[in-house]
Amino acid sequence: MKRTVETENCNFAHPQRAFETYADLVYRLAFVRTKNISDSEDILQEVFLRYMKVWENMQSENHVKAMLIRITVNCSYSLKTSAWFKKTEPLDENIAYTDSPNESNVLTEVLKLPLKYRTAVHLYYYQGFSVNEIAEILKINPSTVKTHLSRGREMLRKTLKEEDL
Repeated sequence: MKRTVETENCNFAHPQRAFETYADLVYRLAFVRTKNISDSEDILQEVFLRYMKVWENMQSENHVKAMLIRITVNCSYSLKTSAWFKKTEPLDENIAYTDSPNESNVLTEVLKLPLKYRTAVHLYYYQGFSVNEIAEILKINPSTVKTHLSRGREMLRKTLKEEDL
């Protein structure tokens, strides 16, 4: 009986609602980390399969969001370090997923950043997380997040200045 009461109380965490609310965020983060549409789709599925195992323990809406981002980061890391990934070559790394052509140029450059800078820039600028939230999600120091953002911005500034965007 207690389990049904908990389930009713965490309606915000229900997997279907979480998928409807956060699937786009998870997919975009997976794409930013992998730069591959197929891998991003696989990660999206894996994230929500893992989430279905733990959703009843969610305490708040922010906890759900942070958990999904953390699972996405872990899944993309697992993919990058897998034997399968190490033995394959990607077909095209320069695919930009965006709605506006102007944003496409910037996003293309963001996708060229090293993974640690790309993740911090995406979470900060595209998803609107604070430095402390990013640090908590990625389980790193806030000063490390600031460094990643600073270095990522500097790399983008140089690249975009060269291309005169």
